[in-house]
Parts: sequence; structure tokens; C-alpha cells
Amino acid sequence: MPNIMHRRVEGLKRAPLPSRKSTASCFSSRIVLALGMRARILAVATLPFWALTPANALELSLLGSGALSREMIEDPGNYPLPVGPWSDGAVPALNVTGRVSTQSWRIRARAMTTLQVLDPLEAQLESAGYEILFRCYGQTCGGFDFRFATPVLPAPAMFVDLFDYRFLSARKSGQDGAGPEYVSVLASRSNAAAYVQITHVGAEGSPAPVLRNVGTQPSSQTDAETSSQTQAHSPAQSDPSPIPLEQALETRGHVVLRDLDFSTGKVALGAGPFESLTALAAYLRADPARRVALVGHTDAVGALDGNITLSKQRAAAVRERLIQSHGVPATQIEAQGMGYLSPVAPNLTPEGREANRRVEAVLLNTE
Repeated sequence: MPNIMHRRVEGLKRAPLPSRKSTASCFSSRIVLALGMRARILAVATLPFWALTPANALELSLLGSGALSREMIEDPGNYPLPVGPWSDGAVPALNVTGRVSTQSWRIRARAMTTLQVLDPLEAQLESAGYEILFRCYGQTCGGFDFRFATPVLPAPAMFVDLFDYRFLSARKSGQDGAGPEYVSVLASRSNAAAYVQITHVGAEGSPAPVLRNVGTQPSSQTDAETSSQTQAHSPAQSDPSPIPLEQALETRGHVVLRDLDFSTGKVALGAGPFESLTALAAYLRADPARRVALVGHTDAVGALDGNITLSKQRAAAVRERLIQSHGVPATQIEAQGMGYLSPVAPNLTPEGREANRRVEAVLLNTE
């Protein structure tokens, strides 16, 4: 791990600390960043902000019909700004300090992709003088590891689909002696809406960006990547089409093992037989280099910690069945648990809860 670098600024007076604030306005709200979440972040620099106020607040416009779901402010605060993908057990980050604010928005846009959400915001940041430091999509970010090493507001305010999210971080150089400003944007979507979290760090006491809702959304997809994303990753269709398991793994990166049988609060896997396990076992036995992660998911009944434990135990039960009954080498399978953090349906109905109780196979590599 590289050494953490500290830059001290001597002889500068710190501005008085304002009291913490929280508002509920959807259209002229301060962007917040709260973030006392546990995350393994590799700090590659510590950049203190000078106590100078920028002349104008950044203004951003959201496409679609959006509503503010949560906001928090920490002044002064610290934010580990990701500037690279998950690597060697950590996310490279700049530790920036100052007025840290975050805001999450829920956009009612069933057909809107994460690319269509993020691209206009990136263009607006560049027009405002920001330099894009890092941009990634899903697995190129680091997938599961990047998501859980990056500060994110809790559900239901912010939703992140592990297979369909986009992230960028940006920096704007200070003017007239002011320190720089930093912004990060995280975009994802559920089966019915898009979600955006925007984090801004500026000088202590400085104005935060203002988000405005323009009330329109793209009427068509913009390129081949957007089309592929909608077909392969949209949570509105956790299994977009009934293609063979092998094809789903190698084109979408994951597949839901839909025929498995789990009851609420139970770990034991039903007696079977299960066609999905037969197909998965055949796929793995055909090539010893293939590896998958079995990821368990639950409904939202009960506390998060208990559900994460339960989901991992369910994944482990599936792993054990593949090893004991289907002859798959243990080295080709690992088991993880997500609890209720990645639903594919609302937990408001019995049908939704049933859909969320599932185990997915995630392809790790074929080499």
C-alpha cells in the first residue's frame, strides 16, 4: 500500500463552522454527503480545502420526473473520493475535506438507462469547468467490491443494482485563490425508477450545488451500449429472456437460479431436483477453469445483518448441493450473501418477496 501523503497549509485562518442543516426541498436542495459507513478505501492523498467561498454554486439538471429522497450535510467533513477501480483489495481515493454534502434522487423513468442518466450530468460538469478524474460502469468499477467500498446513502433512499450502475468523479480547480471543488455521481436503477447520488465537497461554509428537475427524459436509446444494457442488465427483467444458462452467464455475467426453493427465514434448500443446478454443474464440470460466485438474496423481512447471514447461508447450501450431489469441485464455487440490498421486485407484496428470495450465479472467470 502506498504511503498516505499529507499536505499542510500554514498560516490560513479557518472560517467559522456553520451549524448542520437538513432541508426537504426537491428542486433547490443542497447536496449532501454523510458518510460514516465502513469502507476499505485506499487513501492516496489528503487534500484540505481552504476556507474561501466560491462565487457561484454549481447547478445541475436532471432528466425525467425526479424527487429528492434523502440529503445530509457534514461541515466540516471528510470524503474518500474514488479515482480508480477496485484493485489489490481497495479503491484508490483522494481524501478530500471541507463542506461535504450528498443528495439522492429517485427518477420515475421506467425506460431510462443508467447511461442516459449519467451522460447529461457529465456533460454539465464538463461545461462548468470540471475535469473528469474517473468513470466506470459496473464490473469495470469493481462490481460488488467497489460498490461496498464506496460511501452510499442507505436504502430505500438510494438503490444500487450491482450489475447496472455507473460512477464518475470530477474536480474543478479553484479560482482567485480558492481551493478546488470535487463531485462524484453514482447512477443506478430499479425495476421502476432510476436513482442518482451526487456528492459535492467544497470550502467550509460554501454553497452546495443545486439540482433542478427539467421534467423530460430520452425518448430513444442513444447507442449500442445503451441497447445492450437495457437488454442484459435492466432490473425490471431480472431474467430478460429464457436463454440457456451457459449463454446467460457469458453474455450477461450472471443468472438467477429461479427454480430453487427457499421459504422466508429458512436456510435449507428444497429436495429438488433443480434443472438450474444440473445445468450449472454441467457448465462448470466442462471446464475446470470456470468459476462462479453464488450470491444469496432475501426479502426485506427482518434486520439487515440477519438477512445477510441468511442469504450467505442459502448460497452456501446451494454450493454444498453442487459439490455433494453434482460432483462440482469446491474450488470452482464460492458463496456470498447480499441480504435485502439488491431486490428485483418491491417487498410490498407476497409475490415481490418471493421474487427477492433467490440465489444468483455470477461468472467470475473462464480462464
